[in-house]
Amino acid sequence: MRKFLLVAVGIAALAASACSKGPECTQETAAKKAQDMAAALQAAITKDPTKAADLTAKVQAVTAKYQNATTLDEACKAYDELTATIKS
Repeated sequence: MRKFLLVAVGIAALAASACSKGPECTQETAAKKAQDMAAALQAAITKDPTKAADLTAKVQAVTAKYQNATTLDEACKAYDELTATIKS
């Protein structure tokens, strides 16, 4: 559980590192997507704790993909992909 929260915090850093507002993704949109992703992660862990290790690996793969994100649009894409990965 603690590991998942650390991953979620790492993803939140993506939004913080995004330095420009894109036309489709605002700071508020990114914050909402971060909340949705965290809620999906919490729900997935609560529903089936045995899948925690698998989820961690999937989330880390997506996180690595967007590690160098510099715009809010990239951060929003990362949140969308993470949420989809968690829900799948």
